[in-house]
Amino acid sequence: MMNGVTQVQDSPPRPAPLVETAPLLEMRGISQIFPGVKALDQVDIKLYPGQVTALIGENGAGKSTLVKILTGIYRPNEGEILVDGQPVVFSAAQAAIDAGVTAIHQETVLFDDLTVAENIFIGHAPRTRFGMIDWSAINKRSRDLLRALESDIDPTIRLRDLSIAQRHLVAIARALSVEARIVIMDEPTAALSRKEIDDLFRIIEGLKRQGKAILFISHKFDEVYEIAENFVVFRDGRAVGHGKLRDTSQHEIVRLMVGRDVKDVFPKTKVEIGAPVLQVQGFSHPTEFHNISFELRRGEILGIYGLIGAGRSELCQALFGVTRPSGGTLTLEGRPLQISSSGDAIRAGIVYVPEERGRHGLALPMPIFQNMSLPSLSRTSRGGFLKAANELALSRRYAERLDLRAAALSVPVGTLSGGNQQKVVIGKWLATQPKVIILDEPTKGIDIGSKAAVHGFISELASEGLSIIMVSSELPEILGMSDRVMVMREGLIAGMFGREQATAETLVRAATGNA
Repeated sequence: MMNGVTQVQDSPPRPAPLVETAPLLEMRGISQIFPGVKALDQVDIKLYPGQVTALIGENGAGKSTLVKILTGIYRPNEGEILVDGQPVVFSAAQAAIDAGVTAIHQETVLFDDLTVAENIFIGHAPRTRFGMIDWSAINKRSRDLLRALESDIDPTIRLRDLSIAQRHLVAIARALSVEARIVIMDEPTAALSRKEIDDLFRIIEGLKRQGKAILFISHKFDEVYEIAENFVVFRDGRAVGHGKLRDTSQHEIVRLMVGRDVKDVFPKTKVEIGAPVLQVQGFSHPTEFHNISFELRRGEILGIYGLIGAGRSELCQALFGVTRPSGGTLTLEGRPLQISSSGDAIRAGIVYVPEERGRHGLALPMPIFQNMSLPSLSRTSRGGFLKAANELALSRRYAERLDLRAAALSVPVGTLSGGNQQKVVIGKWLATQPKVIILDEPTKGIDIGSKAAVHGFISELASEGLSIIMVSSELPEILGMSDRVMVMREGLIAGMFGREQATAETLVRAATGNA
């Protein structure tokens, strides 16, 4: 026992109960074996009524496999699951639902063209005594569920008309519509603003008061400490530690996650900043930002910070030619630059790693090597025909440089962890040999170990003379990696701060207008 953390050694003992009350759900000695891989190895976990248990671990640690076992998608090779102390077998997804287990995923499957009520009750709609769908009952029960979540969403409107936060509420209502007692939340806050996160946490507190047991999966330690009572840390398919969050520190949890001390998650090396590379003057967009002026120097990391809606991503997209500005000028290495499309930006040497890598940065069904070589087809083709050997050679070079973890470069990029997908996006743009790289939320949704690796590589790129614009909503990342920080608010520059002047308080005051 170390400061409340029970560590698991090579022969893990069964963990002692975390609290006095009996667990609502317990998993004992769960192992899941795939060809050549032991995804879970003798895992024990307990979920308690009225409490949140945070499941923490790097990408690939086994969290998703555990969720699939709990929701009846996989049958474990070893071990048992107990609900209320009684053994259960989740032979299919419906068996898990019947036992009161439901999951709310980061990418919840909802249907835009159906109404809110139809989304909530799809697959288990109440029927009239004649066997017809009881639409009146569906709408009434949907309205009651949403009101219980303190929402006044009209159950008869189509889902496509809702915001991301409202869609999360619909997903939660759907989970509760099956009278779930055990609720799994997998990265539920990834696309939410701070206010929306606060609203979600109020809902979770309400679920706790109802006696629900909640498994909360997140990479964000501040959220974990805010909402959860208990934690379990996974590493390499094993539960390597558990305890009460109040009895341990973030540093200790990080050490459990990665198997070593991560003393410097932001390995910023001192780089001699060179001459200006990109100069932006009076850059404006009709609706998103106005009169943006700054310069980016060789080897510099310029951080851009701001709240949701400040115009940060929109500025980056305009610099990359995704959208057209209404005014302003660009100068690259002293030469005026006109960007009418992303192709213009790439040819000029400006590339962009988008926030939503799965939707906008990768072709998920395609193999790794084709994703990496896609922007460099002129270098991998001959006589108008692609050469697979050239594509593989190019992608192998950057895969090795980025320490990409994959079984082969021919596997679909969608099968990789979030951190490795991000390495593919960065690698494909580095292959174009750019002068400026724009990183929009470069570590969004990836674990602490992968974050450290991405940060290290960003620092390495700067030391090689690449000029970097980095947008981030995470203050530690902005403060730890930036040479200068530009703060945006409501489409305007609210402040520009050198590394020595930038503090968390200073940046938040500028971003919120509370100077």
